Amino acid sequence: MRTIRNKVALVTGAASGIGRAIALRLAQEGADLFLLDVDEPGLENVVAAAKQEGVQALGQYCDVSSPQQIARSVGYVLGRWNVVDILVNNAGVTYYGETDKMATEHCEKLLAINLHAPIHFTRELLPTMLKQPEAHVLNVASFFGLIGTRRLAAYTSSKFGVVGFSESLRAEYGKHGLGVTALCPGFVDTNLFAAAARGSDQPESKLPPQWMLTTPEKIANRAIKAIRRNQALVVQQPYAKLAYYGKRFFPGVIDWAYHLSRRTKSRQVENSASETERRTAA
Repeated sequence: MRTIRNKVALVTGAASGIGRAIALRLAQEGADLFLLDVDEPGLENVVAAAKQEGVQALGQYCDVSSPQQIARSVGYVLGRWNVVDILVNNAGVTYYGETDKMATEHCEKLLAINLHAPIHFTRELLPTMLKQPEAHVLNVASFFGLIGTRRLAAYTSSKFGVVGFSESLRAEYGKHGLGVTALCPGFVDTNLFAAAARGSDQPESKLPPQWMLTTPEKIANRAIKAIRRNQALVVQQPYAKLAYYGKRFFPGVIDWAYHLSRRTKSRQVENSASETERRTAA
């Protein structure tokens, strides 16, 4: 996208974290904003901050797990501006815990917000976006959309889906001038994990170590660059890149590492059984 100024951008999950930072960077670039979230006080705050950049900004409550509310919000923004040039699918939640401890409602809500919502927003807005000389879809995924890990199976599944959806959109509509980016940051200093639903096996929230965190503002700066350059996939932070390329070129190494504990546990069980047999014989 050659220019962002005077474009209309829709951002989901815009009241805090990465969504807020991207919204404010878009405002600094001169884009008018339609911002969605369930956190209405936070939304009012970011709308006020965006207006200080001299752009138009509107906020609306939207539970993106509801297709009906998505359709309502899309209808509203098109009625207000007739167009959306930039779609930022950012809203997301996570769940931390063993998969067999995950409740059905947690799984359904996570998939609805993280995966179904980006698909529905994009599907609803494609007709108007394809009419524009240039338009862009930025899907905020995660480096967990590139490499699976323990206790985040549903989250990684949703983010793998977002990455695949982004790739398919580029293949289908790239020739029509639609830019698509899958943004895959590592850990970011937001409340994603602090607010995460947990399994019964997890008595408290599992937070990433501080040294692995980056700021939402750095992610937002990279997002703007990706929109301008129409980059297909952006992996941010050195350890995220290492994990991604490590899996890509040495896929067996990570799988081997995940199974180390299994082998250790098996040896412990065998040793325990041998000790029991020895004591019984004695």
